[in-house]
This record gives sequence, structure tokens and C-alpha cells, in this order.
Amino acid sequence: MNRTQIYLPPEQHQALRQEAARRGISLAGLIREIIAEHLEKNKKLQKPPKEVYMRLVGLGNSGAEDVSKHHDRYLAEVLKNEHHG
Repeated sequence: MNRTQIYLPPEQHQALRQEAARRGISLAGLIREIIAEHLEKNKKLQKPPKEVYMRLVGLGNSGAEDVSKHHDRYLAEVLKNEHHG
């Protein structure tokens, strides 16, 4: 493990200490759990579902005549719109 030092506002530090005590774990252990959960959640968000890629098939009805030539660009637009509304 690598040692990392962070600075927390007093209210966050106290809330984390209380949560760790309530759960019977160390403050460091709680912070590691929180980080692991965050990273796992973000990993799942980064992998779009297969249906997102399949929307590319529908581009043939878009009127665009260069889909086969610029499919990467169109796929990037579909993925961008899916994740950024």
C-alpha cells in the first residue's frame, strides 16, 4: 500500500471518524472502502451498454451518405450524446 496524506474540513473528518467507529473499522479502512466503491461505480459508467453501439446501425436511415466512411465519427457522436445528454 502507498501512504497518502489528505486534508479534510473538520466536519468531514468528524463525520468519517464517527462512521468508522459505528462500523468498527479504522478511518483509513473506511476511506479505502469509499474510494473502492467510487472507482467501481465509475468503471461501470465508462462501459456503455451494447445497445448504444447498436444505434449506429440506425444511422443508415439518417440520410447521411458517408456512414461507412466516417463510422468512427458517427459512433463517437452517439456515445457522446448518450453520456452527456
